[in-house]
Amino acid sequence: METVNAGQMMSLAALQRQDPYINKLLDVTGQVALYNFNSKANEWEKTEIEGTLFVYARSATPHHGFTIMNRLSTENLVEPINKDLEFQLQDPFLLYRNGNFH
Repeated sequence: METVNAGQMMSLAALQRQDPYINKLLDVTGQVALYNFNSKANEWEKTEIEGTLFVYARSATPHHGFTIMNRLSTENLVEPINKDLEFQLQDPFLLYRNGNFH
């Protein structure tokens, strides 16, 4: 049987308040910051989203997703993991592009 610490249980409960289909935390990273790429200026721009990153499983489609619980405001980033999501690791950065890119 898996052991889950109290902090993870509280985090899972907080995520489930926003999405009741989340049923398991897969990974947690304590501090991340979200940047958007501005193609006109050819540079990265910091957003107002930073905080803890949670990767989770869901009991409904899409079956996986991730959330950044924002420490700067109540606006969290919620991203479903689906076929439109592309990842690229450029250590120490994880870049991704979703189906909404222009």
